[in-house]
Amino acid sequence: MPLGKFLDEMRRTFFLHAISAHFSNGLIPVAVLYLLLTLPTGDAYFEHTVIDLLVIVFLAVPVSFFSGIIDWKKKYKGVMTPVFSKKIRLGILLMVLATIAVSIRLLDQGVMAENGILHWAYIIILVAMLPVVVLLGHYGGKLSAGQRSEKFR
Repeated sequence: MPLGKFLDEMRRTFFLHAISAHFSNGLIPVAVLYLLLTLPTGDAYFEHTVIDLLVIVFLAVPVSFFSGIIDWKKKYKGVMTPVFSKKIRLGILLMVLATIAVSIRLLDQGVMAENGILHWAYIIILVAMLPVVVLLGHYGGKLSAGQRSEKFR
């Protein structure tokens, strides 16, 4: 395939929102898994992996959110439906949770070695991110499945 044709195909089929959304939808469950491995073992390597994954999520979530808003305005003319309302609210919640989690961890690098309220808040926030991305993926899948079913009618 000639390079020009390849680049044109990539331009037509590149969906920034889907790509960036899959980063957080994939990395948050892995971060929670490593967090759960950290708790009983106290292994610093597991905990360092959690923060590395969280920073990537922290960077990917705004890209996913704003590219989703652009797609919504372009593909759906910005019509507010219950699905979009839920996705917008969940996206904002995910950004807030990611910001708080990263802030806690970067401001108190020993938070996992402590046993205070900040330690438990950090854990709860990380675990709370999991159902948020599950719901975001669920609603995104409903939209995607609807688009696919329209194409095959």
